[in-house]
Amino acid sequence: MRVIPVAFPISQGVVIIDFCGPWEVFNSADLPGHQGKVFETYTVAETLEPITASGGMKIIPNYTFETAPPPKVVVIPAQGGANEAMLAWIRSVTRATDVTMAVCVGAFVLADTGLLAGRSATTFHNAYARFEARYPDIHLKRGARFVEDGNLASAGGLSSGIDLAIRVIERYYGREAAEKTAYLLEYQGKGWQDSNSNEIYAK
Repeated sequence: MRVIPVAFPISQGVVIIDFCGPWEVFNSADLPGHQGKVFETYTVAETLEPITASGGMKIIPNYTFETAPPPKVVVIPAQGGANEAMLAWIRSVTRATDVTMAVCVGAFVLADTGLLAGRSATTFHNAYARFEARYPDIHLKRGARFVEDGNLASAGGLSSGIDLAIRVIERYYGREAAEKTAYLLEYQGKGWQDSNSNEIYAK
């Protein structure tokens, strides 16, 4: 079985739960009858200089945009230092990804690439109005735990990225693999089974 490369583009101020939640999901993928690694996760940044994440955590990126292996999955977390180099890299690799997903206000980064134009997305509920005003050509779905549109996907705020990552496992390997992964993680949330389960935030 092939190991699927999963890239996490990060910059200063990156929000820990947005990428560490999905990171742990992909590294805990539990496939029936399969032993060994399923996903290969790595961070990518403009340089290999340490990045200060939310809460003060220091992260040393695994690769630069020039040296990173081609990913099949990209996870874009909320962050403060996304720049044109990151946007260009996301545009380039998304031509060959199975899924390029944004978490929380990482949706703004994905939207800034232009890839979401004319498509559907969601974001953190406190950012709905700002997102709609800034990107009138994107159909914002309020109250969605996550939104999938072709090889692009977006999750609501923070913990929603965990559900979208489990859903990505389901897309690759089916419901049983997703359920086994959630069980292994002792994750009892069911949002990955129902993309509309953030309805409370639609009001």
